[in-house]
Formats: sequence, structure tokens, C-alpha cells
Amino acid sequence: MSISERIADDFKQALKSGDKNRVSVLRMVKSSMKNREIEKKASLTDDDIQSILKTFVKRSKESIEQFGKAGRTDLVEKEKQELSVVESYLPTQLGEDEVKAVVRDVMNEQGTEGPGDLGRIMKAVMARLKGRADGRLVNAIVKEMLETR
Repeated sequence: MSISERIADDFKQALKSGDKNRVSVLRMVKSSMKNREIEKKASLTDDDIQSILKTFVKRSKESIEQFGKAGRTDLVEKEKQELSVVESYLPTQLGEDEVKAVVRDVMNEQGTEGPGDLGRIMKAVMARLKGRADGRLVNAIVKEMLETR
């Protein structure tokens, strides 16, 4: 079952069960999907949908951070609930140890000389991970590993 079909089915279920939060989040996602489909003038692939979902995740994490700084715990909780709904449609994120293993493999394959190779290594690692890890985490790990070489 494609992500699009899962979202549509879950949206129907949420409507039937009266889960207002889930309905709201899925309605925003479906709207973004439809807008992207109109822009693209073609059906969306699962990769396109994952890209949309990652945008929502990034936006939610930034909002949680900002609301936390402002002391708005009510809005932090709301954003966390929305984030959990969106994240349920994305692949499971890798942990720090798993990311380090991938970075180590890429660095060994590419042959790195130092911190100047950051861009090249990041590109290769992100291509291999395909959204299964947060870019900030990957960046921090790559920088750390390049500095210790």
C-alpha cells in the first residue's frame, strides 16, 4: 500500500472515529499533496510524499523549539502530537550509532583528507540514508568524524 493510500484510509478512519487532531493534520498533508500534484502536473511518487512529510516534520520541530523558548507548553504539546502523526508515515529514523556506521563506511570508500571534504561526504551519506536520519544529526556526526581523522 502506498503512502498516499495509507493517508487516505487513515483520514477516513479519523473522520469516522472523531479524532479531530489526526483529521486536522491529515487534511493539511492531503492539501499539500494535492498542491504539489498540481504543480508537478503528474501523480506523486512515495518519494514526493515523503518530501512533503519531511517538510512538515522540520516545520514542527522548529515550532516546538520556538514555543519551548517562549514557555508555551500548551503549543509544544499540540505540535508534538501533530509531529507524531506525520512521523508515523515516514520510515523509522536511524539512531546515532547506525548513522556513525554509515558515515564511517562512506568515509572509507571515499577516502577523506579532512574537514574540507564535508560537502562531498554529506552528499554521499544523505544519498545512502535517503531520509532515514535527520540532516542536523548527520552533519554533526560527519563534522566530528572528519575532525578526528
